[in-house]
Amino acid sequence: MWQDESKPKIEFDALAKKVASDTSKPAGLGDAHTFAAKVAAAFACALLLTLSTNAEAQSGTFSKIIEYPAPATAELEEISAGTDGALWFTDFTGKVGRITTNGAITEYPTPHSQNYGITAGPDGALWFTEQVGYIGRITVAGVITEFPLAPGTVSYGITAGPDGALWFAESSANNIGRITTAGGLTEYPLPNSGSVPYEVAVGSDGAIWFTEFDGNRVGRITTGGVIAEYAVPTPAAYPAAITSGPDGALWFTENGANRIGRITTAGVISEYLLPTPGSYPSGVTGGPDGAVWFTEDRFPSKLGRITTGGLITEYPVPGGASVWRITAGPDGGLWTTEEPPGIGRAPACGLGFSASFNNDTLTMSFSLGINIPAAFHIHLRNTSGPIGQPFSKQISAVVPPQEFTMNWSPFPNLGEVIVEPSLATQPGGTGLGLCAEWTTVNTSQ
Repeated sequence: MWQDESKPKIEFDALAKKVASDTSKPAGLGDAHTFAAKVAAAFACALLLTLSTNAEAQSGTFSKIIEYPAPATAELEEISAGTDGALWFTDFTGKVGRITTNGAITEYPTPHSQNYGITAGPDGALWFTEQVGYIGRITVAGVITEFPLAPGTVSYGITAGPDGALWFAESSANNIGRITTAGGLTEYPLPNSGSVPYEVAVGSDGAIWFTEFDGNRVGRITTGGVIAEYAVPTPAAYPAAITSGPDGALWFTENGANRIGRITTAGVISEYLLPTPGSYPSGVTGGPDGAVWFTEDRFPSKLGRITTGGLITEYPVPGGASVWRITAGPDGGLWTTEEPPGIGRAPACGLGFSASFNNDTLTMSFSLGINIPAAFHIHLRNTSGPIGQPFSKQISAVVPPQEFTMNWSPFPNLGEVIVEPSLATQPGGTGLGLCAEWTTVNTSQ
């Protein structure tokens, strides 16, 4: 907090004090009157243009997503971190792929096709489902073994259980399956026919949780085979992917209801409507920043972030690709499968930003989270270009995301101004960095 009342004052709550523990004025702001004069002059130069174009309010988001193309004939499905420091993914055309954190892709043909779910097993190998009646295993050296199910069994998600076995969804057979690393198979029929179990995840309670795509339920099965089911409140939600969240609950996508769902281990469900209509939420994973991340399977597609408090941010995917499944990588990034065929990587970085102006005070609210040290910038600009960077501060990793508010009072009369906070790896510069969010505020007084 600035003690000199002659300078613009930024007030910090608990987190803001954490990320800017000293009481010096933010770098680059200088004296209040000097800064006010500079931004007023810059604004005056652009005033006629701004008024003549009658520019609409602008808002948006940015995430530094990097995309690595896969073979053009590939049909990529799920992705998982391997035990070798790389990411592994399934290709429905009959391959299992590996991508290093530098983007080098290798594919291994499998004896059968229609590969779908994949997970790292307790034996150090990758285990995957094949929708032609097999469970597959591939070592990090590329050696493949297959274990037969009943002929024609269609399986989707698979996960490593706390009991040293692999658990998977036998969708066509309406079972939850369990297979040991030696290939021993057990199947558990679901209580309701036609449920179509789809994806699976281990909960913080040590049970296996799964979605029922047609049954509109979330299920739970203990390692001893005891099953419980919980109805999703929204009809025809088509619950799809599921993951264990950083808050001890399970989070899942509602593909047909345009919502993200949350279920506690006691079976209490909450639902969060997405800002973009018809976004078809698909994959979901717990992020290394302490938020939950999800994909929107639409064209053009978006990558989504939801805090455990329910605050949602969506980030456009470059080039209009559709993102499908998502996982946290060993490098601290978020990795996705895409169509057209490719693998994407995004930083675990979010600001959860909004801004408002009232009585000469600019109020900026955040739910900021990032899993690495970063430079926290706030830029001001209008439709003609940059006005200034009044705030820049090096911060440590913020996990889980923290909510805080910054108030700037008195704020100069700049008319319509775009406020753009960003997180970057470098302390200086004017680029968008790792992630950025911006909104237009009318500061006329």
